[in-house]
Amino acid sequence: MSAPVATSLPELSIDGAVASITLRRQAQANRLEPDDLLALLDHVATVNARPEVLVLRLQAEGKYFCSGFDLTRIASGRKVPFEEVVNAFEDARPVTIAVIQGGVYGGATDLALACDFRLGVQGIGMFMPAVRLGLHFCRRGLERYVSRLGMDNAKRLFLTAERVDAAQMRAMGFLTHLDEDAAGLQATAARLTDTLAGMAPLPLVNMKKHLNRIARQALDAEDLQRDIVAAARSEDLQEGQAA
Repeated sequence: MSAPVATSLPELSIDGAVASITLRRQAQANRLEPDDLLALLDHVATVNARPEVLVLRLQAEGKYFCSGFDLTRIASGRKVPFEEVVNAFEDARPVTIAVIQGGVYGGATDLALACDFRLGVQGIGMFMPAVRLGLHFCRRGLERYVSRLGMDNAKRLFLTAERVDAAQMRAMGFLTHLDEDAAGLQATAARLTDTLAGMAPLPLVNMKKHLNRIARQALDAEDLQRDIVAAARSEDLQEGQAA
């Protein structure tokens, strides 16, 4: 019997209310290949179909978090567009956490911004080189940069391709949390995961959805009202009142 074939595709694991997707191309700084994009899209769809999952963590093996999409593969075609994958993370039903243990570059910066929380550690850095490479970024990616970081920071990062360090990433809002070392990062990730997983499911996932829509100026008022009514009638509220 032949041995199983090793794969570097992103790996999905689910443990109760928590799912984790791990990038595994550490020899290539976790650069994303076309097959990786398809796997990521499938993983998010799998998680979305599991109502018990309330938290989705995006993490990576090795020195770097992610160096974006392999630009040499653009001309050869992609099974799914990169922006579709990033949008899927922003639109994912669970609350998402990016655990950034190393550098984050190019399109991966948008992938991180698509997550609801972005945890980092001293020593990491980021830059967005699109303008140097002659690339024009997609609409929702531009919207994410502006809504999360503000117009001035979005212009600074997109139009100058400037590299920024961890302290600057935290100051401009790219990181929601910043720790001194790897142990602190993992501890913060564990605490935040446990906190989120312990919240009432309906308001947790629905308020996340509506907050993201508000940030894009795409709020669906009728859907918001339906979710408010559903939460008011739910067992979550009754249990919260009893507590």
